[in-house]
Amino acid sequence: MTVIDNHDALGTDGGTRLSEASARDFFELLKPRVMSLVVFTAFAGLMLAPGEINPVLGVISVLCIAVGAGASGALNMWYDADIDAVMTRTARRPIPAGRILPKEALAFGLTLSVFSVVILGLAVNWFAAGLLAFTIFFYVVVYTMWLKRSTPQNIVIGGASGAFPPMIGWACVTGGVSLDSILLFMIIFLWTPAHFWALALFKMRDYGAVGVPMMPNVAGEASTKNQIVVYAVLTAVTAVAPMLTGLVGLGYGVFAAVLGAIFIICSIAVRRMPDGDEKMVSAKKMFAYSVFYLFAIFSALLADRLFEGLPGLVGGVL
Repeated sequence: MTVIDNHDALGTDGGTRLSEASARDFFELLKPRVMSLVVFTAFAGLMLAPGEINPVLGVISVLCIAVGAGASGALNMWYDADIDAVMTRTARRPIPAGRILPKEALAFGLTLSVFSVVILGLAVNWFAAGLLAFTIFFYVVVYTMWLKRSTPQNIVIGGASGAFPPMIGWACVTGGVSLDSILLFMIIFLWTPAHFWALALFKMRDYGAVGVPMMPNVAGEASTKNQIVVYAVLTAVTAVAPMLTGLVGLGYGVFAAVLGAIFIICSIAVRRMPDGDEKMVSAKKMFAYSVFYLFAIFSALLADRLFEGLPGLVGGVL
């Protein structure tokens, strides 16, 4: 495996050397798995917002948010290429694997960032565009360049960047934010530590090898497990809150409560897991369920909004 650093990026001829990257390699820079979650939650925010948006502008909104998220991923991979090369989970990414040069990833990420923000501002509204720009800045500069390598609270504070998409989707329709959009933000914001620290538990060696101060490496497994339970409880409670504000109905509230109870049970199983457990079965199950949980919560939010509109739709047809 060939590792390319920022010195290699210039090439021996003063900067004219380019890689032979494929379109698939550049697509991988966008972190498509993360992008799928961003697109889904942004779409949920857009659909849940009061008011209407032209369908074409709605599609443009979601695409711009997706491109902005992909740009953030590319810039994150550019900056983290050195540690990605060491960690087993990330060693095969395009830059550490030598398929894309750092300067290409940097140019790609910056171009997509500007494109997504400008198009969203011109086509939809500049408040949403500004929020998207801030989200990209927060993920790349605040989280990736500063927090990730300096504090075990990196994912707690940095997780805000992944929580903004539904708020941006909401702003695309309304031109602003509200209590309900803040609740959508808080669900993801509080969910992120429990989700990511479950991963960090069974990837402790990787993070330790590159000196990233993830919570299990700094505070220890026992403290991390306790905090996972706390954040799981906070997430479960917050996820029910949209019912209390009237954004969604009782059916959603019951469904969210059941999902949240399972989330808490999974976190308790992680807490009971012996320190030093090499298999980390409970942590892996917690991580897998956490992904399902967030998709299920936002699917339920969308379903509630859809069914709320069905009687009026049927009445109009008849």
